Amino acid sequence: MKIRPQRLRQGDTIGIIAPASPPNQENLERSLAFLEQLGLKWRFGKSVKNGYGYLAGTDEERLADLHDMFADPSVKGIICAGGGYGSARYTDKIDLQLMQENPKIFWGFSDITFLHTAMGLYSNLVTFHGPMLASCVGKETFHELSARMFQQLFEPMELHYTEEISPLETINGGVAQGELVGGNLSLLASGIGTKFEIDTKGKLLFIEDVGEEPYRIDGLLNQLRLAGKLEDAVGIVVGDFSAVEPKKGKASLTLAEVFAHYFGDLGKPVVKGFKMGHCQPHFAIPLGVGAKLDADNRTLTILPGVE
Repeated sequence: MKIRPQRLRQGDTIGIIAPASPPNQENLERSLAFLEQLGLKWRFGKSVKNGYGYLAGTDEERLADLHDMFADPSVKGIICAGGGYGSARYTDKIDLQLMQENPKIFWGFSDITFLHTAMGLYSNLVTFHGPMLASCVGKETFHELSARMFQQLFEPMELHYTEEISPLETINGGVAQGELVGGNLSLLASGIGTKFEIDTKGKLLFIEDVGEEPYRIDGLLNQLRLAGKLEDAVGIVVGDFSAVEPKKGKASLTLAEVFAHYFGDLGKPVVKGFKMGHCQPHFAIPLGVGAKLDADNRTLTILPGVE
């Protein structure tokens, strides 16, 4: 069993860090009103306003913020300002024992997938794949359902995803239960062959991505296939794949054809269409908890992520 972090309470302080690229500062400032509505105080990491090329400060600065927030007992949870690129550059230097000994809410997605995987493997910690402050919360497109998903941090609640939220499509029927793992497909593929390789054995694998053409998604799924990750999983939860159109005039398979190729004969439940990922609404989920995918009835049930 993974360690579920303690729930948040009104008046708690959360740490805001930028583990990857520099966040949009205007959006980040706008997002603070939402944290106020939730009754939360906040503390910025030192590198949140830094810039080092395409990174929010040096690897050492961003890593220090991550360690600092987990080590500080007054910080009850950590929400990432944004993603982009760069989390994997220092993952091998993270004190993952520190996180296991100081379990707390850790929330983000996209490039943050690499950190989710590392914490799941070596800190035994339940983490949260959810919309970030500058890249989602502080934008005018931030959806009411996305906002409601933060309530799962304040009380243990079972999550139920049905077609009331979005149309779902069954690629393969059946029912599967297991620990929910995964995140951004590109980041999952980049971990193959490293000590941060996703473990899908007996688990439900969740994938999402943005801005990748069908041939790129094909290649990423093939990498997971060749590494045995699709075979090991008990089922596949296909989240949002946005901005994936092939370049104009270029011959291409459709994304549906790519999914059919990799999942059609897999012999286990696969459902696509979940609004999880680079989309609004963004249905936030805990990673590392038990879940049940019913591909026949097109539902996903996820156990609570906090104590």
